[in-house]
Amino acid sequence: MSFRGKLWVLILSGVVAGYAVIGGLPAVGSLLTANAQQTVNDPNAQLKIVESVLDHIQNDYVDIPDMEKVRVGALRGLTSGLDPYSSYLTPEQAEEYKSGKADKTGIGAEFASVSGYLYVLSVTKGGPADKAGIKNGDVIEYIGAKATRDVQLYDAIHLVEGDAGSTVALRVLRSGEKPQTIKVTRGDAKIPAPETKMETGKTGVIKVYSLDKGQAAKVREAVETLAKQGAQKIVLDLRAVAGGSLEEGVKVANLFIGNGALATEIGKDNKITKTYAADPSQVAFEGKAAIVANINTAGAAEAVVAAFSDHKRGAIVGERTFGAGSDQKFFPLSAGGGLLLTVAKWASPSGVPFFGDDRNSLGIKPSIEVKRGDTQDPDEVDELLDKTAPQDPNQQVTPAPTPTPKPVIHEDIQLKKAIEVVNSAA
Repeated sequence: MSFRGKLWVLILSGVVAGYAVIGGLPAVGSLLTANAQQTVNDPNAQLKIVESVLDHIQNDYVDIPDMEKVRVGALRGLTSGLDPYSSYLTPEQAEEYKSGKADKTGIGAEFASVSGYLYVLSVTKGGPADKAGIKNGDVIEYIGAKATRDVQLYDAIHLVEGDAGSTVALRVLRSGEKPQTIKVTRGDAKIPAPETKMETGKTGVIKVYSLDKGQAAKVREAVETLAKQGAQKIVLDLRAVAGGSLEEGVKVANLFIGNGALATEIGKDNKITKTYAADPSQVAFEGKAAIVANINTAGAAEAVVAAFSDHKRGAIVGERTFGAGSDQKFFPLSAGGGLLLTVAKWASPSGVPFFGDDRNSLGIKPSIEVKRGDTQDPDEVDELLDKTAPQDPNQQVTPAPTPTPKPVIHEDIQLKKAIEVVNSAA
């Protein structure tokens, strides 16, 4: 086969992956079955399968195929077989990405992909999503009339975004409630500064909302404020902190840990490619400390949790974290588009990535587990989807029995437990 032919085969392999998942192209299914004994990662074996599919498309498809659409679909299929954060960008998206200028406005929420659907990791307090009633853990089934099922995470987020002041309709699936469509007015969301309060036992609590650039300095200010108020112990509340950079997470960890590695990055072949070391001069608090984390703690916040865990700096109270954090590199394509490929994973000081291949290997487990029971765990999404038949958002939803609502938790049992832990005898 010529080089050009092999290139087409590689591009069209994404189509094979997509159709095989949804049960399309029976010929592909039989070919995959026939070749099941061959090594899955053998490029030559895979090329033969895709080459045969290409022949069927060219010779047996009822209409003349639009090869431009096939190519775009194939490239998206290729990246969808990797991870939610690797994406094919159209020429327009590639230009926007390279320019670093976003003409669109969001709704004040951080998203992930769970079971192929758009999942709300966290909403910014006081932002448009929060005001409209979007909650952490919500599953977005439709964005307007577009189903999020198996849409690239990059594309789904851009569908949510739009002109400031415009509205977007989100069909929300939430455990214990009937499906509902929530309209959100797009607009800027100002990230609240960390909040502080003093509790019994000279214990200070810092509630963090984001780890975007500059937030570590504000956490330092919060630590210093509590110290002036007589705090001898600190509880760092990182629940639903999903945005930010690894560097910012390292800076926050450095406020409490002054030696050794604070985080690492894992590259190809599971090798540590970068290590973030603590700076002793940046430590702001040396007293007893603990962290409260939950299923919506992700990315940069997980770096803080992992550093505390590896250094045994303090208890991790709450739930297993979400499991996210990676670096993508942009690769331009000759056709004008580009690829965003994951080239590194964020990891603990000991080199354990937060982001894994399945839910069992994701995130960081707490040292003291305390479940609230009123939030929607990513592990529950499949069960939720099984109970909810897909609906066109433009059609009326068939009345269904009233679901059992999630319990309303009036007492913050996770924070209460963390305060008990730091107040206990050393």
